[in-house]
Amino acid sequence: MAKIAVEQPFEDVKTALEQKGHLVQMFESDENVSGFDLGIVRALNEGNNDEFDFPVVVMKGMTIDGVIEAVDSKLSQMQ
Repeated sequence: MAKIAVEQPFEDVKTALEQKGHLVQMFESDENVSGFDLGIVRALNEGNNDEFDFPVVVMKGMTIDGVIEAVDSKLSQMQ
């Protein structure tokens, strides 16, 4: 089980991750978040690519299933 931060308003992604047993917390895009194993964000740009102290999955253009697969892949690489 991983502790995952999900950018608002993606409640459907939060629900899907919780169903897989992860601890998930929502955050606002301008909020400073830390202490997570992984984050899921809408997009990264030059200004915010170093504001997280954990790896992130950028969900731009992805389906929910694609996001879940990317999370699983990223978590398996971290072990």
